[in-house]
Amino acid sequence: MLIPSIDLLGGRIVQLVQGEKLRLAFDDFSYWIEKFARFPLVQLIDLDAAMRQGDNSKLVAQIAKRLPVQAGGGIHSVERAKQVLDAGAKRVIVGSALFSGNEDRGGVNTSFVTELAAAVGREQVVAGIDTKNGRIAVKGWKAHVELTPDEAIPQLETHVAAFLYTHVDGEGLMQGFPIATAARLRKLTQRQLILAGGIRSQQEVDTLDALGADAVVGMAVYTELLAV
Repeated sequence: MLIPSIDLLGGRIVQLVQGEKLRLAFDDFSYWIEKFARFPLVQLIDLDAAMRQGDNSKLVAQIAKRLPVQAGGGIHSVERAKQVLDAGAKRVIVGSALFSGNEDRGGVNTSFVTELAAAVGREQVVAGIDTKNGRIAVKGWKAHVELTPDEAIPQLETHVAAFLYTHVDGEGLMQGFPIATAARLRKLTQRQLILAGGIRSQQEVDTLDALGADAVVGMAVYTELLAV
């Protein structure tokens, strides 16, 4: 399944390269909302909140009322997760908070994810596993934790409905997602596996689908390399 992505920064829809360099920016929200309306799931990320430089909460709520979204960015508490769900999101994506506090079991904050799943329901929780240079990246991809995806995913398996794995090294470059990595990750979990980072063609989406993984596509859609 192809999942289009809407990334928000400074009140605009944007596309960044490797989470840092601004490549594209759009103000025409209605155009993209109408374009993505036929999809069963759209990914919505508040980059300002993820980078801890403000938020786009009003925009998130407006979009969540019009599209079936899984929303993430800056969700560090059960209260915030509930707010996003109450605003209309179908699921919340939680990343950095899963690895904060130097918790037990190799760096996974199991107490937080257990509390979150109990409060909102496991089926509404997506674990964001963002990887840069082989390590899990947190705080808007500005910091790392000493934990690999292979170590983290099994610890989170019973607490979440899905895993969103972002290959930050390929984000926005449209050079393709590493298929060997996709195959390895698929073996680590029975949950829904969603992959992002560099995906550039329908053929690639189909290849990942055959492996049992869904594909988040951003830059290739916004540059019309991949038609939707």
